[in-house]
Amino acid sequence: MTARASTQSPSRAAAVQKVVSKGGIEAWLVEDYAVPLVALEFAFKGGASQDPIGKPGVATLLAGLLDEGAGPYDAEGFHRALDEDAIEMSFSADRDILSGRMQTLSRNSARAFELLQLAVTKARLDAEPFERVLSQVAASLKREANDPDYVASRTFRSASYPDHPYGLPVRGDLATLPTLTQGNLIDMRAATFARDKLKIAVVGAIDAATLAGHLDDVFGALPEKGALAPIATVAFSGEGGRRVVDIDVPQSTIRFGRQGIARKDQDFIAATVINHILGGGIFSARLFREVREKRGLAYSVYSQLVTYDHAAMLTGGTSTKNERAAESMGVIETEIASLSDLGPTEEELDKAKKYLIGSYALRFDTSTKIASQLAHLQTEGFGVEYLDERNKLIAAVTMEDAKRAAKRLFGDAKLLVAVAGRPEGM
Repeated sequence: MTARASTQSPSRAAAVQKVVSKGGIEAWLVEDYAVPLVALEFAFKGGASQDPIGKPGVATLLAGLLDEGAGPYDAEGFHRALDEDAIEMSFSADRDILSGRMQTLSRNSARAFELLQLAVTKARLDAEPFERVLSQVAASLKREANDPDYVASRTFRSASYPDHPYGLPVRGDLATLPTLTQGNLIDMRAATFARDKLKIAVVGAIDAATLAGHLDDVFGALPEKGALAPIATVAFSGEGGRRVVDIDVPQSTIRFGRQGIARKDQDFIAATVINHILGGGIFSARLFREVREKRGLAYSVYSQLVTYDHAAMLTGGTSTKNERAAESMGVIETEIASLSDLGPTEEELDKAKKYLIGSYALRFDTSTKIASQLAHLQTEGFGVEYLDERNKLIAAVTMEDAKRAAKRLFGDAKLLVAVAGRPEGM
């Protein structure tokens, strides 16, 4: 069976309805009455990249407070109201978005949308939960201050994008957390919570007309347009450099990376296949085979493509004994250089394509996963047709495409490497 033949499946795009409310709010809806549940995910453009200068962590703190009291309910009362009707609700901030998700039994959906409306438009941001959540974030950062994984990741991030919002910690910094105020949260909410930057996906036992009414109820009172600060497009920095943070532990945690390929670039799909061959696969990846199976240098090793609205990178990581850190990085660099110079084998290319095509269905096996995928596609600027096109694009990747993408992705094989531990030879 060829990779192209295995792309044949029922249309996912055909199951998606574009619902537009009377107020002009759009959502992607998949009606599914197999189980009496409704799952919703939404996202506002903005996220941690909109944190005020010198105050990273505002978006994370705002997300953490949206369900800590809203409208007539204080924090305890709001959580009690959710529990009484078995409603799940949470919020989070990433680099480019601030998102929320809700899941409820269909019979409680009216109440769930009512509480979601309060969280989105009338979160109280009271002093007590503000201080409590701020303290929780600070405590988490203190615990991680000497955690090799956290230290390596943070060091890598700051070196990758110096003097840019993408280089700052999403959850904030211990030195500046005390300067965050409720006013910062109110300002960010006013700037980012707007209808023009809103994407919504809903899956479950709800029809289009009912959903349309709820969309206006929840989001209709928001401003038509937000006031996002412009974010500069930025290239990856530090390729060829080494950053070592001394921590007295027996293992070194390593993060490595270089410039990536943007999600809308014509070579991104081919780069996705190439990354799977390098370190994105579970057992078939070159790094897994060479680092773990052949040499026993590490239990796990990986690579991944990361795309933001204004940047893209290839990144990866592993953990190994201090005395074998240099050897591990040597193997990783050798495999990257080999793929850059020679490209993959025909067998590697065929296996990667088949796996990426076959495993795509696993992203759509629950209501919450489907809602997440639909919201994700919207925030990344794809149309609903991508649900059907994606596997066809994977299947169409040729050896010529793969070699071109590998050369672009890996180039001279120089990496920025950040290590936390006491690596020997580095």
